[in-house]
Amino acid sequence: MRLDPERVVARRYESRAGNPGGSGPRRRLALTFDAFDTHHHKLWLRYAHTQVGKRSTAEAVVDATCARLMEHWDHVLTQESVPQYAWAVLKEEVARWLDARGRRPVLVDTAAFHIAIRKLLLHEMRDQFAVLEGEIGLYAAIARLPERQYDVVVLRYVLQVPDDEVAEYLGIEVATVRSHVRHARRRLAKDLGMREF
Repeated sequence: MRLDPERVVARRYESRAGNPGGSGPRRRLALTFDAFDTHHHKLWLRYAHTQVGKRSTAEAVVDATCARLMEHWDHVLTQESVPQYAWAVLKEEVARWLDARGRRPVLVDTAAFHIAIRKLLLHEMRDQFAVLEGEIGLYAAIARLPERQYDVVVLRYVLQVPDDEVAEYLGIEVATVRSHVRHARRRLAKDLGMREF
């Protein structure tokens, strides 16, 4: 993986966390964080954007996530799954931002949501698609999915993340990702009063 020379991620978060730059172990930690952040940052930003709405707000939420991760990076690296741990921190920061403003995720208002729902449901139930015209009802059904199923639907269909990466973020097996998709689809069909698809 090639690091983007324009980005100075670790240095920015180090200064927030009160960690000086330099050499030795701290510098190695900063470099590993930079590599990790470079690999995941774009997806984190896309996810935050689907939840909070504005790009600038999503950037602030991801910056807060990165600052928290960098502050405790040596601890983060001891976790069984660093991507899963980081994903949990990102979700906490999104929830914190939404809760502080009394808001709900804005996923339903995004074009990506509408495209993803058509991919998720349309090809198997073309004749029943009229039921989906009330997309608020569909969103409400998706919002009622258990947390893992919701995450899988958002990652897989809205953000178009491959199953193996979804599994990595959520700390589960690929077969479990597919199982969550099947269960989510059944649950959505039931909630929307459609025959199982």
